[in-house]
Amino acid sequence: MNKATLLLTAAILSLAACGNGDGVKAKGAGGNAAEAPADISPVDKQPFVVTEIATFDNPWAMVFLPNSPFALITEKGGRLMLWESEGAVVEVTGVPKVAEGGQGGFGDVILSPDFTETGMIYLSWVEAGADGTFGAVVGRAKFTQDGGPKITGLTKIWEQTPKVTGRGHFSHRMAFSPDGKYLFITSGDRQKMEPAQAMDGQLGKVLRLYPDGSIPEENPYADQEGPIRAVWSLGHRNLLGIAFDKNGNLWNTEMGPAGGDELNLVKRGANYGWPLLSNGSHYDGRDIPDHAPDGEEEAADAVAGGAYGYTSPKLFWDPAISPGNLMYYSGELFPEWNGSLFIGGLGGEVLIRVKLDDEKAVIANQWPMDARIREVEQGPDGAIYVLTDGDEGKLLRLTPTQD
Repeated sequence: MNKATLLLTAAILSLAACGNGDGVKAKGAGGNAAEAPADISPVDKQPFVVTEIATFDNPWAMVFLPNSPFALITEKGGRLMLWESEGAVVEVTGVPKVAEGGQGGFGDVILSPDFTETGMIYLSWVEAGADGTFGAVVGRAKFTQDGGPKITGLTKIWEQTPKVTGRGHFSHRMAFSPDGKYLFITSGDRQKMEPAQAMDGQLGKVLRLYPDGSIPEENPYADQEGPIRAVWSLGHRNLLGIAFDKNGNLWNTEMGPAGGDELNLVKRGANYGWPLLSNGSHYDGRDIPDHAPDGEEEAADAVAGGAYGYTSPKLFWDPAISPGNLMYYSGELFPEWNGSLFIGGLGGEVLIRVKLDDEKAVIANQWPMDARIREVEQGPDGAIYVLTDGDEGKLLRLTPTQD
């Protein structure tokens, strides 16, 4: 893989979320505004009924339990909650100690592919290190409801390397491959930028592990020494969404700087350019060279005489929408949306549907939600469930509008 270096002459501001989302517009990687389908306007009328069903304290992630009316929901401050569709919300015991502050705290929760047999769940959170440093952690534990909801046997399987100062850009989203064989974890750049290109750590990377935390020999850097062995792709910033589609393609959303939020098709060993390339700018106004237009493999003369071999996003947004997470919809309650990606916008306060055609992504709809959208999930009933951000974050159920 070709390498380039960039001398960064100023520090960027440390922000809790990127962009204001005003006048949200999606663009193709070449910089041309993506044309909306002829039958929709740039901002669409909601074709669904929104029902508020519960309130949480800074909810961050959720996952539905199979063959049951229950869902697990993390709260950033350190609680894991069990929500039941009839309305009951109970705190789960046995959770790890969380270092909450800034963007850090309790993070993602997903089920093991063999959950119905083992009851195993995976959690991510932030823990403190030495000398004022912090880092994300992933652990797995058994979840039971016997005698009250609890987790037992919690074991850490991954720690973000290295731990650094600051409390931003942890990312720590997770997804299992469709065959259940591999666990993918997003590891943000921790607002340090340069480590996203460094080959001696895991910041600004997508990682691929076995479910027990061991490293597959087929990883692109598995033959090297150190933490780089777990890396699947690099050159990322703050990756708050990750999801597989029905074809096994892995997609991620990540926050850009001032503009330049991205939807990426994540491939083995690919380098997505941060901080050498971005369709946004630094917060202090300094320009960043743009990605190459979609389909071009070389960003000619972009950095240090030529930045080659970088992968461009499939879509980007400028101004920013601040994507909160990413969900692939496979339900039947909204049959016309089957096979779409859904992105929740934090700063943009929008819900966006992206239509997929194999490796091509096109904006299909964006709906104003009048709230920061932290999480979007598909329920067992095919409804779309949304968590809004904040100390009175709402759990919303989206169901079709009846004609």
